[in-house]
Amino acid sequence: MSAPKKHAGRYDPGSEDFHKEDFPFYWLAMVHGRYSQYMEKALKKIGLDIPRWRVLFILKENGQSSISEISTHAIAKLSTITKTVYRMKEDGLVDTAPCEDDGRVTQVRITEQGREAIERIQVATGDVFKRSFTGMTEAQIQRLNRMLETVFDNLGEP
Repeated sequence: MSAPKKHAGRYDPGSEDFHKEDFPFYWLAMVHGRYSQYMEKALKKIGLDIPRWRVLFILKENGQSSISEISTHAIAKLSTITKTVYRMKEDGLVDTAPCEDDGRVTQVRITEQGREAIERIQVATGDVFKRSFTGMTEAQIQRLNRMLETVFDNLGEP
């Protein structure tokens, strides 16, 4: 087992030198929490919530997806996404159908009403993105994305 790097103590919760403000996951949790608060507030004004927002934007990008694909991209339990999708179907935001290749798989497609909801979402939440990245260049945002992707890949599947 190799010795830990000298500076790792401040960042490592297992170290006596640990300080929460130096722990990257502290800041990830803080950012996620604050972002979620802003998004919840903005979405509530238009009668939507974060789970619906996630499903709609996954479908906006993918066109259609299986419930399990949505679950993977949303990093949510399959049962949670299934309930969300069927509530959205009742609201007219999405439609479902069995997959042509495998009838056990449910495909989800966005409806016209869902597309209209995306337009309302973009108007309602546009300021959240702008506020979040004020003072950052496009290159800094890209670098942040790459760094977060590396951490995500390092963690692998649970």
